[in-house]
Amino acid sequence: MTSVPMPYSSQAHQAAHQFLVEEAHLFDSLQYDEWLNLLTDDVRYVMPVAVTMAKGAAPTRKGIDHFDEDLYSLRKRVARFATGHAWAEDPPSRLRHYVTNVRTFEGPGDSEFTVESAVLLFRSRGDDRAPEIVSAGRTDLLRASVNGLRLARRTVSVDESVLRTQNLAVFL
Repeated sequence: MTSVPMPYSSQAHQAAHQFLVEEAHLFDSLQYDEWLNLLTDDVRYVMPVAVTMAKGAAPTRKGIDHFDEDLYSLRKRVARFATGHAWAEDPPSRLRHYVTNVRTFEGPGDSEFTVESAVLLFRSRGDDRAPEIVSAGRTDLLRASVNGLRLARRTVSVDESVLRTQNLAVFL
């Protein structure tokens, strides 16, 4: 990836930004089946555990993830929401995804873009539980297809080493 982002006025950046905004809408309106249509067959969706380390220390979080999913597991996760066994989402969460600081770079392959963004998730469940906020950075690989951009890889880097959420049933 080049270290110089595309101009915000570029067509590729505008398309990537629109993709992320529309994806956030699908999450907030609980349209997970529609979201699955935005994924490539070889998608990877990863959220490494954040580890606090001293300056200069070698990273030790390799292979330690909150989740590392592919299309099969994402489909199973979404299908579970429709069953009576998804207690973590019954009643469903009220969600609001705020996506900002979007920067688009040329990707590693033709018709691919690397997109960095910041996401803030506000999540509320039930009537008496305190709302939750999750802050994270994301690095996405978006791939152009005949049907528009598709998500090929997402790495979610949470800003806290200890998550203060009851579960990770929703998507970031």
